Amino acid sequence: MSDFPYHVAGGAFTPTRRPLQLFESMLNAAPAALPATPQVTRRRKLWEIAHKFHCPVIGTCFDVAELRSLMKKVMHFPPDTTDFVLHTTAVGACESRGQLSELLQKQLEKRYQPTIRRFAAAKDTAALQALWQEATASGSEIPAALWATWSHPACDSTLEHAVYGDIHMIQHQIGTGTRADLKALKALKEDNRELRRQLDKARQENEALRSEKSSETQGLGQRIVDLRAELAGRDATIAALTGQLDQLRASLPDLKDRHGLLRRATDAEARSTALSARAEQQETEIWHLRQRLRHAEETINQLLAQEGSDETLTVDADCAPETLSGKSVLCVGGRSGAIDAYRQLVEQSGGRFLHHDGGLEESLHRIDGVLAAADLVICQAGCISHNAYWRVKEQCKRTGKRCLFVRNAGVSSFGRMISAACAEEN
Repeated sequence: MSDFPYHVAGGAFTPTRRPLQLFESMLNAAPAALPATPQVTRRRKLWEIAHKFHCPVIGTCFDVAELRSLMKKVMHFPPDTTDFVLHTTAVGACESRGQLSELLQKQLEKRYQPTIRRFAAAKDTAALQALWQEATASGSEIPAALWATWSHPACDSTLEHAVYGDIHMIQHQIGTGTRADLKALKALKEDNRELRRQLDKARQENEALRSEKSSETQGLGQRIVDLRAELAGRDATIAALTGQLDQLRASLPDLKDRHGLLRRATDAEARSTALSARAEQQETEIWHLRQRLRHAEETINQLLAQEGSDETLTVDADCAPETLSGKSVLCVGGRSGAIDAYRQLVEQSGGRFLHHDGGLEESLHRIDGVLAAADLVICQAGCISHNAYWRVKEQCKRTGKRCLFVRNAGVSSFGRMISAACAEEN
């Protein structure tokens, strides 16, 4: 008796059994030698199909974990029972009707109901075979197609063995692919571990960043609340000030005119400030010009002092005393440094000296008075303003008063004019 509580298709599983003879009998036998499948008009139950087909049905249609869970419902077995022992036990139980075979039958019918309904449209073996080939070609729903084909009433012995051969080779291909898949799965697991490590690191960084941003967001939220409160306070202040302004405008109807006057006064003050600044600038320029003029006059006076002393001696020799007979001589213009020399020449000649600067600093209105008091006018044409020049010339012409014009403002030229006047008096 076998030590195992199960058996497989073709007989008991013993060490002396040669599986190859079993496959040879199934695959190499001529179709005519195969036992004829009984013709039925209804779909077959799991225990009604050939026992040698139970192994691929159980192995293809049930995952080992699912099979273990189903078998626990109807039998007891040690926890360390291998998957192979469970598989062969289930295969052996499908040979006859029982609790386990009925439970597996119910699961197959429930799980593959859509495919079963689709295969039910096949009315003969050829149509059923076409549906099976279509399923194997697409590679999808092979477990469902396997059960729907073998349980179909139109599935004869030839189609049964053809399906058995197809599923046998498919399982080999799946095994080969499984080895490649396992290798790829191992690499994928390594990648997955690395990706998980990176993901954990990214999650930690993200959590730290989220915590930081949360604190920052909380601070910004509080800042927004503070700003809104401040804005509300400002709005209230603006509203109050606007009300006060409206009241003030109502109490002062001419406030707009006052505002206009205030703007005009402000503009005038700005213009006045600009003019004052400009006047200060011009005064500064005038002061610098006067300084330059003073230095120039000092230089000229130094030069004329020597010239005047020499020329005075010459005049003294040429003109006898008292020759002007007390006449008033008006000098208009001339160099400021030579005025004393002019005065000395006139007084030494017996005359009375009068002077006007020709409108450079003195007013032109005063020139009329000194012209009326003068008996003789000597006009330094190069040292007076144009207005003074024409004014002297016009008045002397109108009154018939003698007027001598001198282009050179030197003391010698003035002395010659005095000498000429002395000669005419004599």
